[in-house]
Amino acid sequence: MAVRLRQAVLVARDLEPVAGALRRELGLGEPFEDPGVGEFGLRNAVFAIGDAFIEVVSPTREGTAAGRHLARHGGDGGYMVIFQVDDLEATRARVGELGVRFVWQIDLPDISASHLHPADMRGAIVSVDQPVPPETWRWGGPGWEQRAAPGALAGATISVRDPGSVASRWEEVLGGRPPGLQFAPDDAERGLTEIAVTVPGRSGTAEIGGVTFRFTEEVP
Repeated sequence: MAVRLRQAVLVARDLEPVAGALRRELGLGEPFEDPGVGEFGLRNAVFAIGDAFIEVVSPTREGTAAGRHLARHGGDGGYMVIFQVDDLEATRARVGELGVRFVWQIDLPDISASHLHPADMRGAIVSVDQPVPPETWRWGGPGWEQRAAPGALAGATISVRDPGSVASRWEEVLGGRPPGLQFAPDDAERGLTEIAVTVPGRSGTAEIGGVTFRFTEEVP
């Protein structure tokens, strides 16, 4: 079954400074602010890069999962990864068989999604999504194709204490290892610590919102 990383999400106490740094460093276009994330006590900015997305979210009230994440990790950082699958029904069935809990689900005419419990997955909130048709992406907002910057979302690194067992868990749930997804040892369990991107004319790394952005010419 095909699975790919379609969106990577950061969490920040203050949205604008991190969103601004993303725009400057990655040459991104105008972001989409999704009113739907208000359900979770958040505001956000979603940037299109190629046909993939980088998002930053920020809490707007007390008692949110994002706020607890910020407190637990001591500041801004990686938060969530969203994978596109071609058979969400089969993925949901496999998730249930593996005993992984769903924390949120939605089924819309143009996309269906399931968020998986981070305590069961380790390292980050994982969402599995199926857009219809596959090249679309509701979470990018209307007209995201016109706002997309040149480049690509090439991968992500999840840093956890026992990367081998966590990698196996993710592969079981996702039905395989998505291209560009890596796991690294980290006693602090910082989770999503690195995002790989291709950006024309850029190389090296940049630190944005508690995450290392690694510029690469390789697209998986």
